[in-house]
Amino acid sequence: MKLTILVGTMTSTADYVAQAIEMDCADLVAAIEVRLMDDLDSGIFDVEKSNDTLYLICTSTYGSGDVPDNAQAFYESLAFQPQFLGHVRYGVIALGDSGSHQSTFCFGGKKFDERLRDLGAQRVGEICCLDASSEALPETAGVHWCREWLAKAGCEGS
Repeated sequence: MKLTILVGTMTSTADYVAQAIEMDCADLVAAIEVRLMDDLDSGIFDVEKSNDTLYLICTSTYGSGDVPDNAQAFYESLAFQPQFLGHVRYGVIALGDSGSHQSTFCFGGKKFDERLRDLGAQRVGEICCLDASSEALPETAGVHWCREWLAKAGCEGS
């Protein structure tokens, strides 16, 4: 099983989480690829490319509950170039700040989840919401969640 982490970020925090997962979870999957969402479109989920791949959306929330700037085109391509994604298994790590943005907390990741589910993709487990207002380091919390999530997805080692 291959893990592809798709990163939406404004301040690089989501990228740091993805890089920590890449380093600390390599023993659970055959390969891990981290891709910034810049220049991605819905073609990333092509049936042939998705064979034996598990996807992880790792994204922050920007502004009033939007996806980050580098994720906008990718997010919109899922609506403008819709395709059935029943072959896609995925998870979501959503970053937000409940202290400053309680009403839109983690909406960037939640929006991706809703759009992927509308297209038939199958989410594995629950969404991981990482809160900037907590004392936990997002990298540590993300790795802990991801190890459990990979086990739920059936990844037991490379």
